[in-house]
Amino acid sequence: MGALEIVQAQVAAYNARDLERFVALYSADIRVFRPPATEPALVGKKAFAAFYAEQRFNKPGLYAEILSRMVLGNTVIDHERILGIAEQPVEIAVVYEIRKGLISTVWAFAKT
Repeated sequence: MGALEIVQAQVAAYNARDLERFVALYSADIRVFRPPATEPALVGKKAFAAFYAEQRFNKPGLYAEILSRMVLGNTVIDHERILGIAEQPVEIAVVYEIRKGLISTVWAFAKT
């Protein structure tokens, strides 16, 4: 799979709340950043899986809508609207870096 297919597969797994399929698309040493913080908010597949199990996939209304997407080589940039995690939809820009066929780094920029 190329970068676009990997990111699309993780969006489909996210929307299905399929933790096993979702986490399988991420590297063992996944790092998730939430700028402007310079330190990762999540590091490693175990912490990543725990966060999504406990704070996302347990929400019945969870759904990510892709508003726009750009692909630059091994990087995919999505403008997403996330429903089901707050009273109102949350808009974010997410940058996914793919290495060796897996998502290795994520930067999630939340709308303020």
